[in-house]
Amino acid sequence: MKIALNGATTMRANLETDIKAAASAGYDLIEIWASKLRTYLETNTPDDLAALLKENRLEPYSINSIEHVTFRTPEEYEGIKAECEELSSIAGAIGCPYVVVVPGRLPEGLSEEEIVEGSVVVLHELGAIADKHGVSLAFEFLGQTDCSVQTLDLCKEIVERTDRKNIGLVIDSFHFYAGNSSFGAIDSLDPEKLFIFHINDAEDLPKEELTDAQRLYPGEGILPLKEIKSHFDGIGYDRMVSIEIFRPEYWDQDPFEVAVKARRATIDVLGLQSGAAGGSW
Repeated sequence: MKIALNGATTMRANLETDIKAAASAGYDLIEIWASKLRTYLETNTPDDLAALLKENRLEPYSINSIEHVTFRTPEEYEGIKAECEELSSIAGAIGCPYVVVVPGRLPEGLSEEEIVEGSVVVLHELGAIADKHGVSLAFEFLGQTDCSVQTLDLCKEIVERTDRKNIGLVIDSFHFYAGNSSFGAIDSLDPEKLFIFHINDAEDLPKEELTDAQRLYPGEGILPLKEIKSHFDGIGYDRMVSIEIFRPEYWDQDPFEVAVKARRATIDVLGLQSGAAGGSW
């Protein structure tokens, strides 16, 4: 299983620092934070980025992310499509296979079927944009109560109904727990449709009080990470894991040290082979 560093874990570092920190710590992959990417491209080209990644022996895995893609006004949705074109074009140019897309907020009075239907329409349209660049979209449900897609169960249904080869999903351990997703949804999941696994842990607080700022290194909190791993084993998922921790305390620390700690913690909690890049479960 390959291990990725997500730019959210080192939010205050720039993209070049993320790449160097990930390479130094022995990561295989990197998930590029979109705002850092745009800052980098103000003075560099996609070719420069591809060369920097190659120099550091790091594969770009995704660009994170296009936010609130569904249930927008027509004018806002035009901006979403333009952003999809922008990030998919860059991803294609640097050999990055995925762009992460996040559902919109929960509209008042909408039924679950209407949420599914509206999401499918948007994913079809955005998927067609990304496909022109040879890129796939990873749809990430959020466990917060204001999100239109809060569970893996519903996200899985939307992806299946979309039925595009380049549309899959993200499981984030924090959102899986906070939104009360079911392990049964993992058990019935086509592993080829699980494009990205985000790992993190969380403080021991009531679910309704948890926010991204309470995320922790894997193994330091109360999330059911070993159980998630066990269910992934059951469906044969062993592609990748990416460490995404939105904790301001970590952002203030040396990103090189954070990258090392995060990778070591992930290897330990998932029982990966001792530090070998691309190790198995």
